[in-house]
Amino acid sequence: MAISSQSFSPSFILTRHDSTRPTRLPSRFTFTHFRKIQTRSASPRFSVSSRLNSSKSSDAGGSISPDNGDVTYELHHDLSPQRRRRGSPVFVTLPVKSIGREGKIWRPKAMMLSLKAMAAAGVEGVVVEIWWGVVERNEPRVYDWRGYRELVMMACMCGLKVRAVLAFHQHGTDGDDLNGIPLPLWVLDEMQKDPDLAFSDRFGRRNTEYISLGCDILPVLRGRSPIQVYADFMRDFRDTFRPFLGTIITGVQIGMGPGGELRYPSLSLQKLNLDWSRELGEFQCYDKYMLASLNASARNIGKREWGNGGPSGAGSLIQNPERTEFFRNEGGSWNMPYGKFFLEWYSDMLLLHGERICREAETIFRGTEVHISAKLAAIHWHYVTQSHPSEVTAGYYNTFKRDGYLPILRMFSKYGFSMCCSCFEMQDIVMKKINPDCSPEGFLRQLLLDARLCDISLEGQNFSTDLDDDGFTQVLKMSKYYSDGIERRPFSFNFVRMDKNMFEPRNWDRFTRFVRRMSDGNMFRARLNSVGKLRLKTTVAAEVGLLYQLYQYS
Repeated sequence: MAISSQSFSPSFILTRHDSTRPTRLPSRFTFTHFRKIQTRSASPRFSVSSRLNSSKSSDAGGSISPDNGDVTYELHHDLSPQRRRRGSPVFVTLPVKSIGREGKIWRPKAMMLSLKAMAAAGVEGVVVEIWWGVVERNEPRVYDWRGYRELVMMACMCGLKVRAVLAFHQHGTDGDDLNGIPLPLWVLDEMQKDPDLAFSDRFGRRNTEYISLGCDILPVLRGRSPIQVYADFMRDFRDTFRPFLGTIITGVQIGMGPGGELRYPSLSLQKLNLDWSRELGEFQCYDKYMLASLNASARNIGKREWGNGGPSGAGSLIQNPERTEFFRNEGGSWNMPYGKFFLEWYSDMLLLHGERICREAETIFRGTEVHISAKLAAIHWHYVTQSHPSEVTAGYYNTFKRDGYLPILRMFSKYGFSMCCSCFEMQDIVMKKINPDCSPEGFLRQLLLDARLCDISLEGQNFSTDLDDDGFTQVLKMSKYYSDGIERRPFSFNFVRMDKNMFEPRNWDRFTRFVRRMSDGNMFRARLNSVGKLRLKTTVAAEVGLLYQLYQYS
């Protein structure tokens, strides 16, 4: 089904509520010209009048000009603080390939209708993953933000906020995945020249999801270190989207590892199509940069023999921890001097990596009024064991006698970060049927208590995209576990993710009920004022679902 090319010609108006003569900015908006205008007597309202040039007619929404077929939208964005006094806002994560490798919006008509459906359902905004491998794809310091700028504008036109996720990792299992998004091509070229830029396990298997944190501050990327490269990317994002920071773009999540999470790429079963719920994980410390750091740490305490690699006797990918020399509860070497040394070094390297990025991000986004956040992995499938093997191989030194998350959350608090974590929909009673050693609720309670202790805001997220009524109810239960109390703590929820199944009638009804329950009876609805004869519909979900079927959009 052919769709005509589309372009935006937005104009911005900022007025007082009691004013009858708005101050109009130049009709041809540019990012360098826009400035947020403050008024003294009342909260400002951000009004967007925009044209979506299309040869299609009214099914895109808005009003149709009889002369040229242009679709016109008008929207008022209330920028007043404390817009939501009760409840927890819900955001919806957009499809991974909303912006394709070529930097263009994929299926813009379906996207616009989808965003309108989100606004009609009362969601606060959308989560947009901004891929390093798309923006800085071909050459270092050559950034292409065009598709993401248009996507932010579309969200703005629908009255939605935006949370940007700066994704410095690969999406997909390998470079040949047609649906994947690799690291920038010039970074992959450097990895071919120096394979040790990628993580490696004891079997020599390389993982190119994320650059090894062992070379964080070394000039291995054409004269720049990985931390410098990430900082330059964040700085250019800030400068490009500065007009929207704090108003439309209200949050920026900084990717810190595989899957955007602060962790090692220890889990490989996704690639092997095996059962992830039992995987122990592999220590990722065998590239030359990580080994050099381990060797130096061992020499510093006079134990050179401890610096030659990771623990032996850690078992195979899927194995009962009790049958391993390292992870077993009684007499396991994880709880002996060598094990404690290694796990402290391994987790400290991850913590140092996170602190380097937090320091850069806090400096770069200081004064922009956006909330910055980072994500931790929800690894819970050995939570009831003493050694927590799948957590410690990911870099979280969390055992039955040691809280491995508290140091990380203290670091987030130090730099003003919020925390994001998934598995809010998971129930012990269900997951223990798959693996008796797991406890998603126990894991999440520990993390939420640590977050309360460190006084940081929380962003919840679902792990499974197939949520039923029980799943949504569990999200509400765990969100209240964190936010309820004498002093209400900031909590929001990122629903992952928008796809064709979401717009099926039964699923859509469940989702909209969930949004209403999360909002605690005070749901925000975008004010979509149509211009002309055609009124924007609040029942656009059916139209979106039809388009998804036509486009095979998933």
